[in-house]
Amino acid sequence: MIIAGPCSAESQAQVLETAAVLSGMGIVWFRAGLWKPRTFPGCFEGVGREGLRWLAAVKEQYGMKVCTEVAGAAHVEACAQAGVDMVWIGARTTGNPFLVQEIAQALQGTAMTVFVKNPANPDIEAWTGAVERLLQSGIRNVGLIHRGFSSFYEKIYRNSASWDAVVQMRGRFPSLPFYCDPSHLGGRAEYVGEISQKALDLGLDGLMIETHCNPSAALSDSVQQLTPAQLSAMLDTLEERTSDTGDVQFNRTLEEFRTQIDSLDETILNALASRMELSRRIGEIKKAHNISIIQTRRWESVMKKLVRIGGECGLSSEFVRNVFEEIHKGSVGEQETIPDCSEPRHK
Repeated sequence: MIIAGPCSAESQAQVLETAAVLSGMGIVWFRAGLWKPRTFPGCFEGVGREGLRWLAAVKEQYGMKVCTEVAGAAHVEACAQAGVDMVWIGARTTGNPFLVQEIAQALQGTAMTVFVKNPANPDIEAWTGAVERLLQSGIRNVGLIHRGFSSFYEKIYRNSASWDAVVQMRGRFPSLPFYCDPSHLGGRAEYVGEISQKALDLGLDGLMIETHCNPSAALSDSVQQLTPAQLSAMLDTLEERTSDTGDVQFNRTLEEFRTQIDSLDETILNALASRMELSRRIGEIKKAHNISIIQTRRWESVMKKLVRIGGECGLSSEFVRNVFEEIHKGSVGEQETIPDCSEPRHK
């Protein structure tokens, strides 16, 4: 399933020209942003309601289904009146429970599908909460979109891929359609293909790809948009993976590897349990000597060493940081729960 179209609807001519080519390629879903949340004032923030007429023209002339981003009840109501088929909640909105609840209430009684992009910050609970608000409001046509997370660390892509978050969310909502937005994740057109293939390898259901007839002239995110011709060529390179095969030897080898992984997972858990026990003992000593739990300089030194060792083992610095930040957080939590056993002071 492919959703394609420009980052922003800029003019009726631009929208219809792009839709015409995409429709000719057999793409059914057309996307275009009408309300664009921008970091700084003075940037192009979308054409707003005017663009709804252009999306209606896409539906009428090419029979495509249309979708756009919404950030509040007023957007949802305008889209419902215009016959928009699907809306999505953007990363900046997903992390705001008040706005998500407002959108959920506005969607009640409509036939529109709603997809929820991950929040900008790497917060699985915020993403989960947004989806649950929609489901508990009686919205049944709900899906997810992975567009990557913001990060202070150096990275190749515009956003951190954090594919483990996709695995977690897939486990929490196995029945919901799950898409990837490789355009925002990668931030540059040349990364869209490799990210799209990774998404398919993980079993995601579809892709939302920004496509513009003249990306260099785009009013927003010009460097990450593909031309329709580039999109067509990229899609031809993708390989859809199957979930199983009748090859007996393949299945046997795969099962052997999985058994080894299961064994390693148990080893890791046992090692973590031992580490947490040592953390508790360290915490008891710190408590007895009135020493603060977090030793910032030591932890920075330890992390630097771990990243270096991880690199020598072929592990990315981002992966090592993510893993040991969580372990460190757990260790601190263990030490915080240690009761104060010091004798009460008397005057």
